[in-house]
Amino acid sequence: MKERIIKLRNIIIRFIYIGILKPIFFQIDPEKVHDRILVFGKFFGTNVIMRRFVKLLFYYSHPSLKQEILGINFSNPIGLAAGFDKNAELTNILPPVGFGFVEVGSITGDACDGNPKPRLWRLIKSKSLVVYYGLKNDGAEVIANRLRNKRFSVPIGISIAKTNNEKTVGLDAGINDYLKAYEEFSEIGAYYTINISCPNTFGGQPFTDSISLEKLLVKIDKVKKSKPIFLKLSPDISRPQIDEILMLVKNYKIDGFICTNLTKQRDNYFIRDDNVSEQGGISGKAVAELSNELIKYIYKKTNGEYVIIGVGGVFTADDAYKKIRLGASLVQLITGMIFQGPQSISEINQGLVELLKRDGFNSIKEAIGVDNI
Repeated sequence: MKERIIKLRNIIIRFIYIGILKPIFFQIDPEKVHDRILVFGKFFGTNVIMRRFVKLLFYYSHPSLKQEILGINFSNPIGLAAGFDKNAELTNILPPVGFGFVEVGSITGDACDGNPKPRLWRLIKSKSLVVYYGLKNDGAEVIANRLRNKRFSVPIGISIAKTNNEKTVGLDAGINDYLKAYEEFSEIGAYYTINISCPNTFGGQPFTDSISLEKLLVKIDKVKKSKPIFLKLSPDISRPQIDEILMLVKNYKIDGFICTNLTKQRDNYFIRDDNVSEQGGISGKAVAELSNELIKYIYKKTNGEYVIIGVGGVFTADDAYKKIRLGASLVQLITGMIFQGPQSISEINQGLVELLKRDGFNSIKEAIGVDNI
């Protein structure tokens, strides 16, 4: 009975979002919509009654979705990817929406205004976004002070990157900038993500080659490790580059990978819109298969040795389940929620429970990598 009520609730909210709210939102500049959502989210998060109301509207839980990974307890495998809550202002309201974990940032050593506007576009036919924010955020010190001494109801990941400006273009300067953010959050959050793959920064992606990456990891390794570390990878990276990275990380304190960041490929088969901006990286359905292929490759290449978080093109339970069966222990999304509505987190989690039952699994853990053995 409870499952039916939740399913009916989700259908009603989906109808309201798809039929009424989304047509209005999609007539407005996407960054303005995002900024308004942040304002409402912060307001709802400050009030206990509002949080309970939001939980009543969106939350879903089930024992088969729970996992302990790297000593961290996840109530479900669906998380919010970095890039939505850039300044860690929504950590009170996102758990009631139903996320099993939340990744904030990416956060850089110094504050960054990001790239000039416009810097966010919708690709409606492609069910994707073009993102050119350029790591806009308040900087490590301000955000760390915002989160320090807070208690979180779900695991919070801290995504760090190098500040998007001329000062960090040099290799040593870039490494020092990563370290500044890394050290600032040593006692905050459940895990780190080292974002080496943002496509929208001054000077490109200098740490995707093994030589530069090793210099960064040597410095990171010297800092006392307090929590798991993930590397966030580009979907456009070549297989030889991936092989070099996989060989390299064996010598350092890397626990897993996030597959993947945004794609810069404009000849992608899944891009159906015309006049796509040449600036920025593309999220959503355009990156789904690139993400799946990298999950599959890394899981098989390493025999499941590393924890993989799959992100890219997750709109439905089938999308999430595919990533899990290829080797992802956890899954993140942003674009799917924007196109489908906030109830989609509950829909995906409820759908995962049904898919697990269909395939005879008692838990998510049993399904990880079963299509990639």
